[in-house]
Amino acid sequence: MKEVFPSFDFVHEHLYEFCMDNRMYSDDSYEYGPEDGGPSTDIAIDKIKLVKGQNFSLHYDYGDDWMFTIHVQKIEDESQRSDPKLIKSVGILEQYPDWDEWDDEDEGF
Repeated sequence: MKEVFPSFDFVHEHLYEFCMDNRMYSDDSYEYGPEDGGPSTDIAIDKIKLVKGQNFSLHYDYGDDWMFTIHVQKIEDESQRSDPKLIKSVGILEQYPDWDEWDDEDEGF
């Protein structure tokens, strides 16, 4: 499910979870690298029983708490598979908006 990150132009470098009930830190979630052996994002998407019209959330970077709503528009056979794509957004989204402006002084060096 990490194929979702390019849709948001995010780099896959933080912990994240897919919250099937749209609540952060939910018991009904699939986590990247779960510490307790719980449900993992390392699962085939057809195993999580998504249904057309379902909404769930991507909670990315537990420090910044980015939340994205994902809407299942259709279910296709793997032979018809297409990459996830962003179809609607509000505002401008940048994972690291001031990245180019950082310098050693900002880092306290």
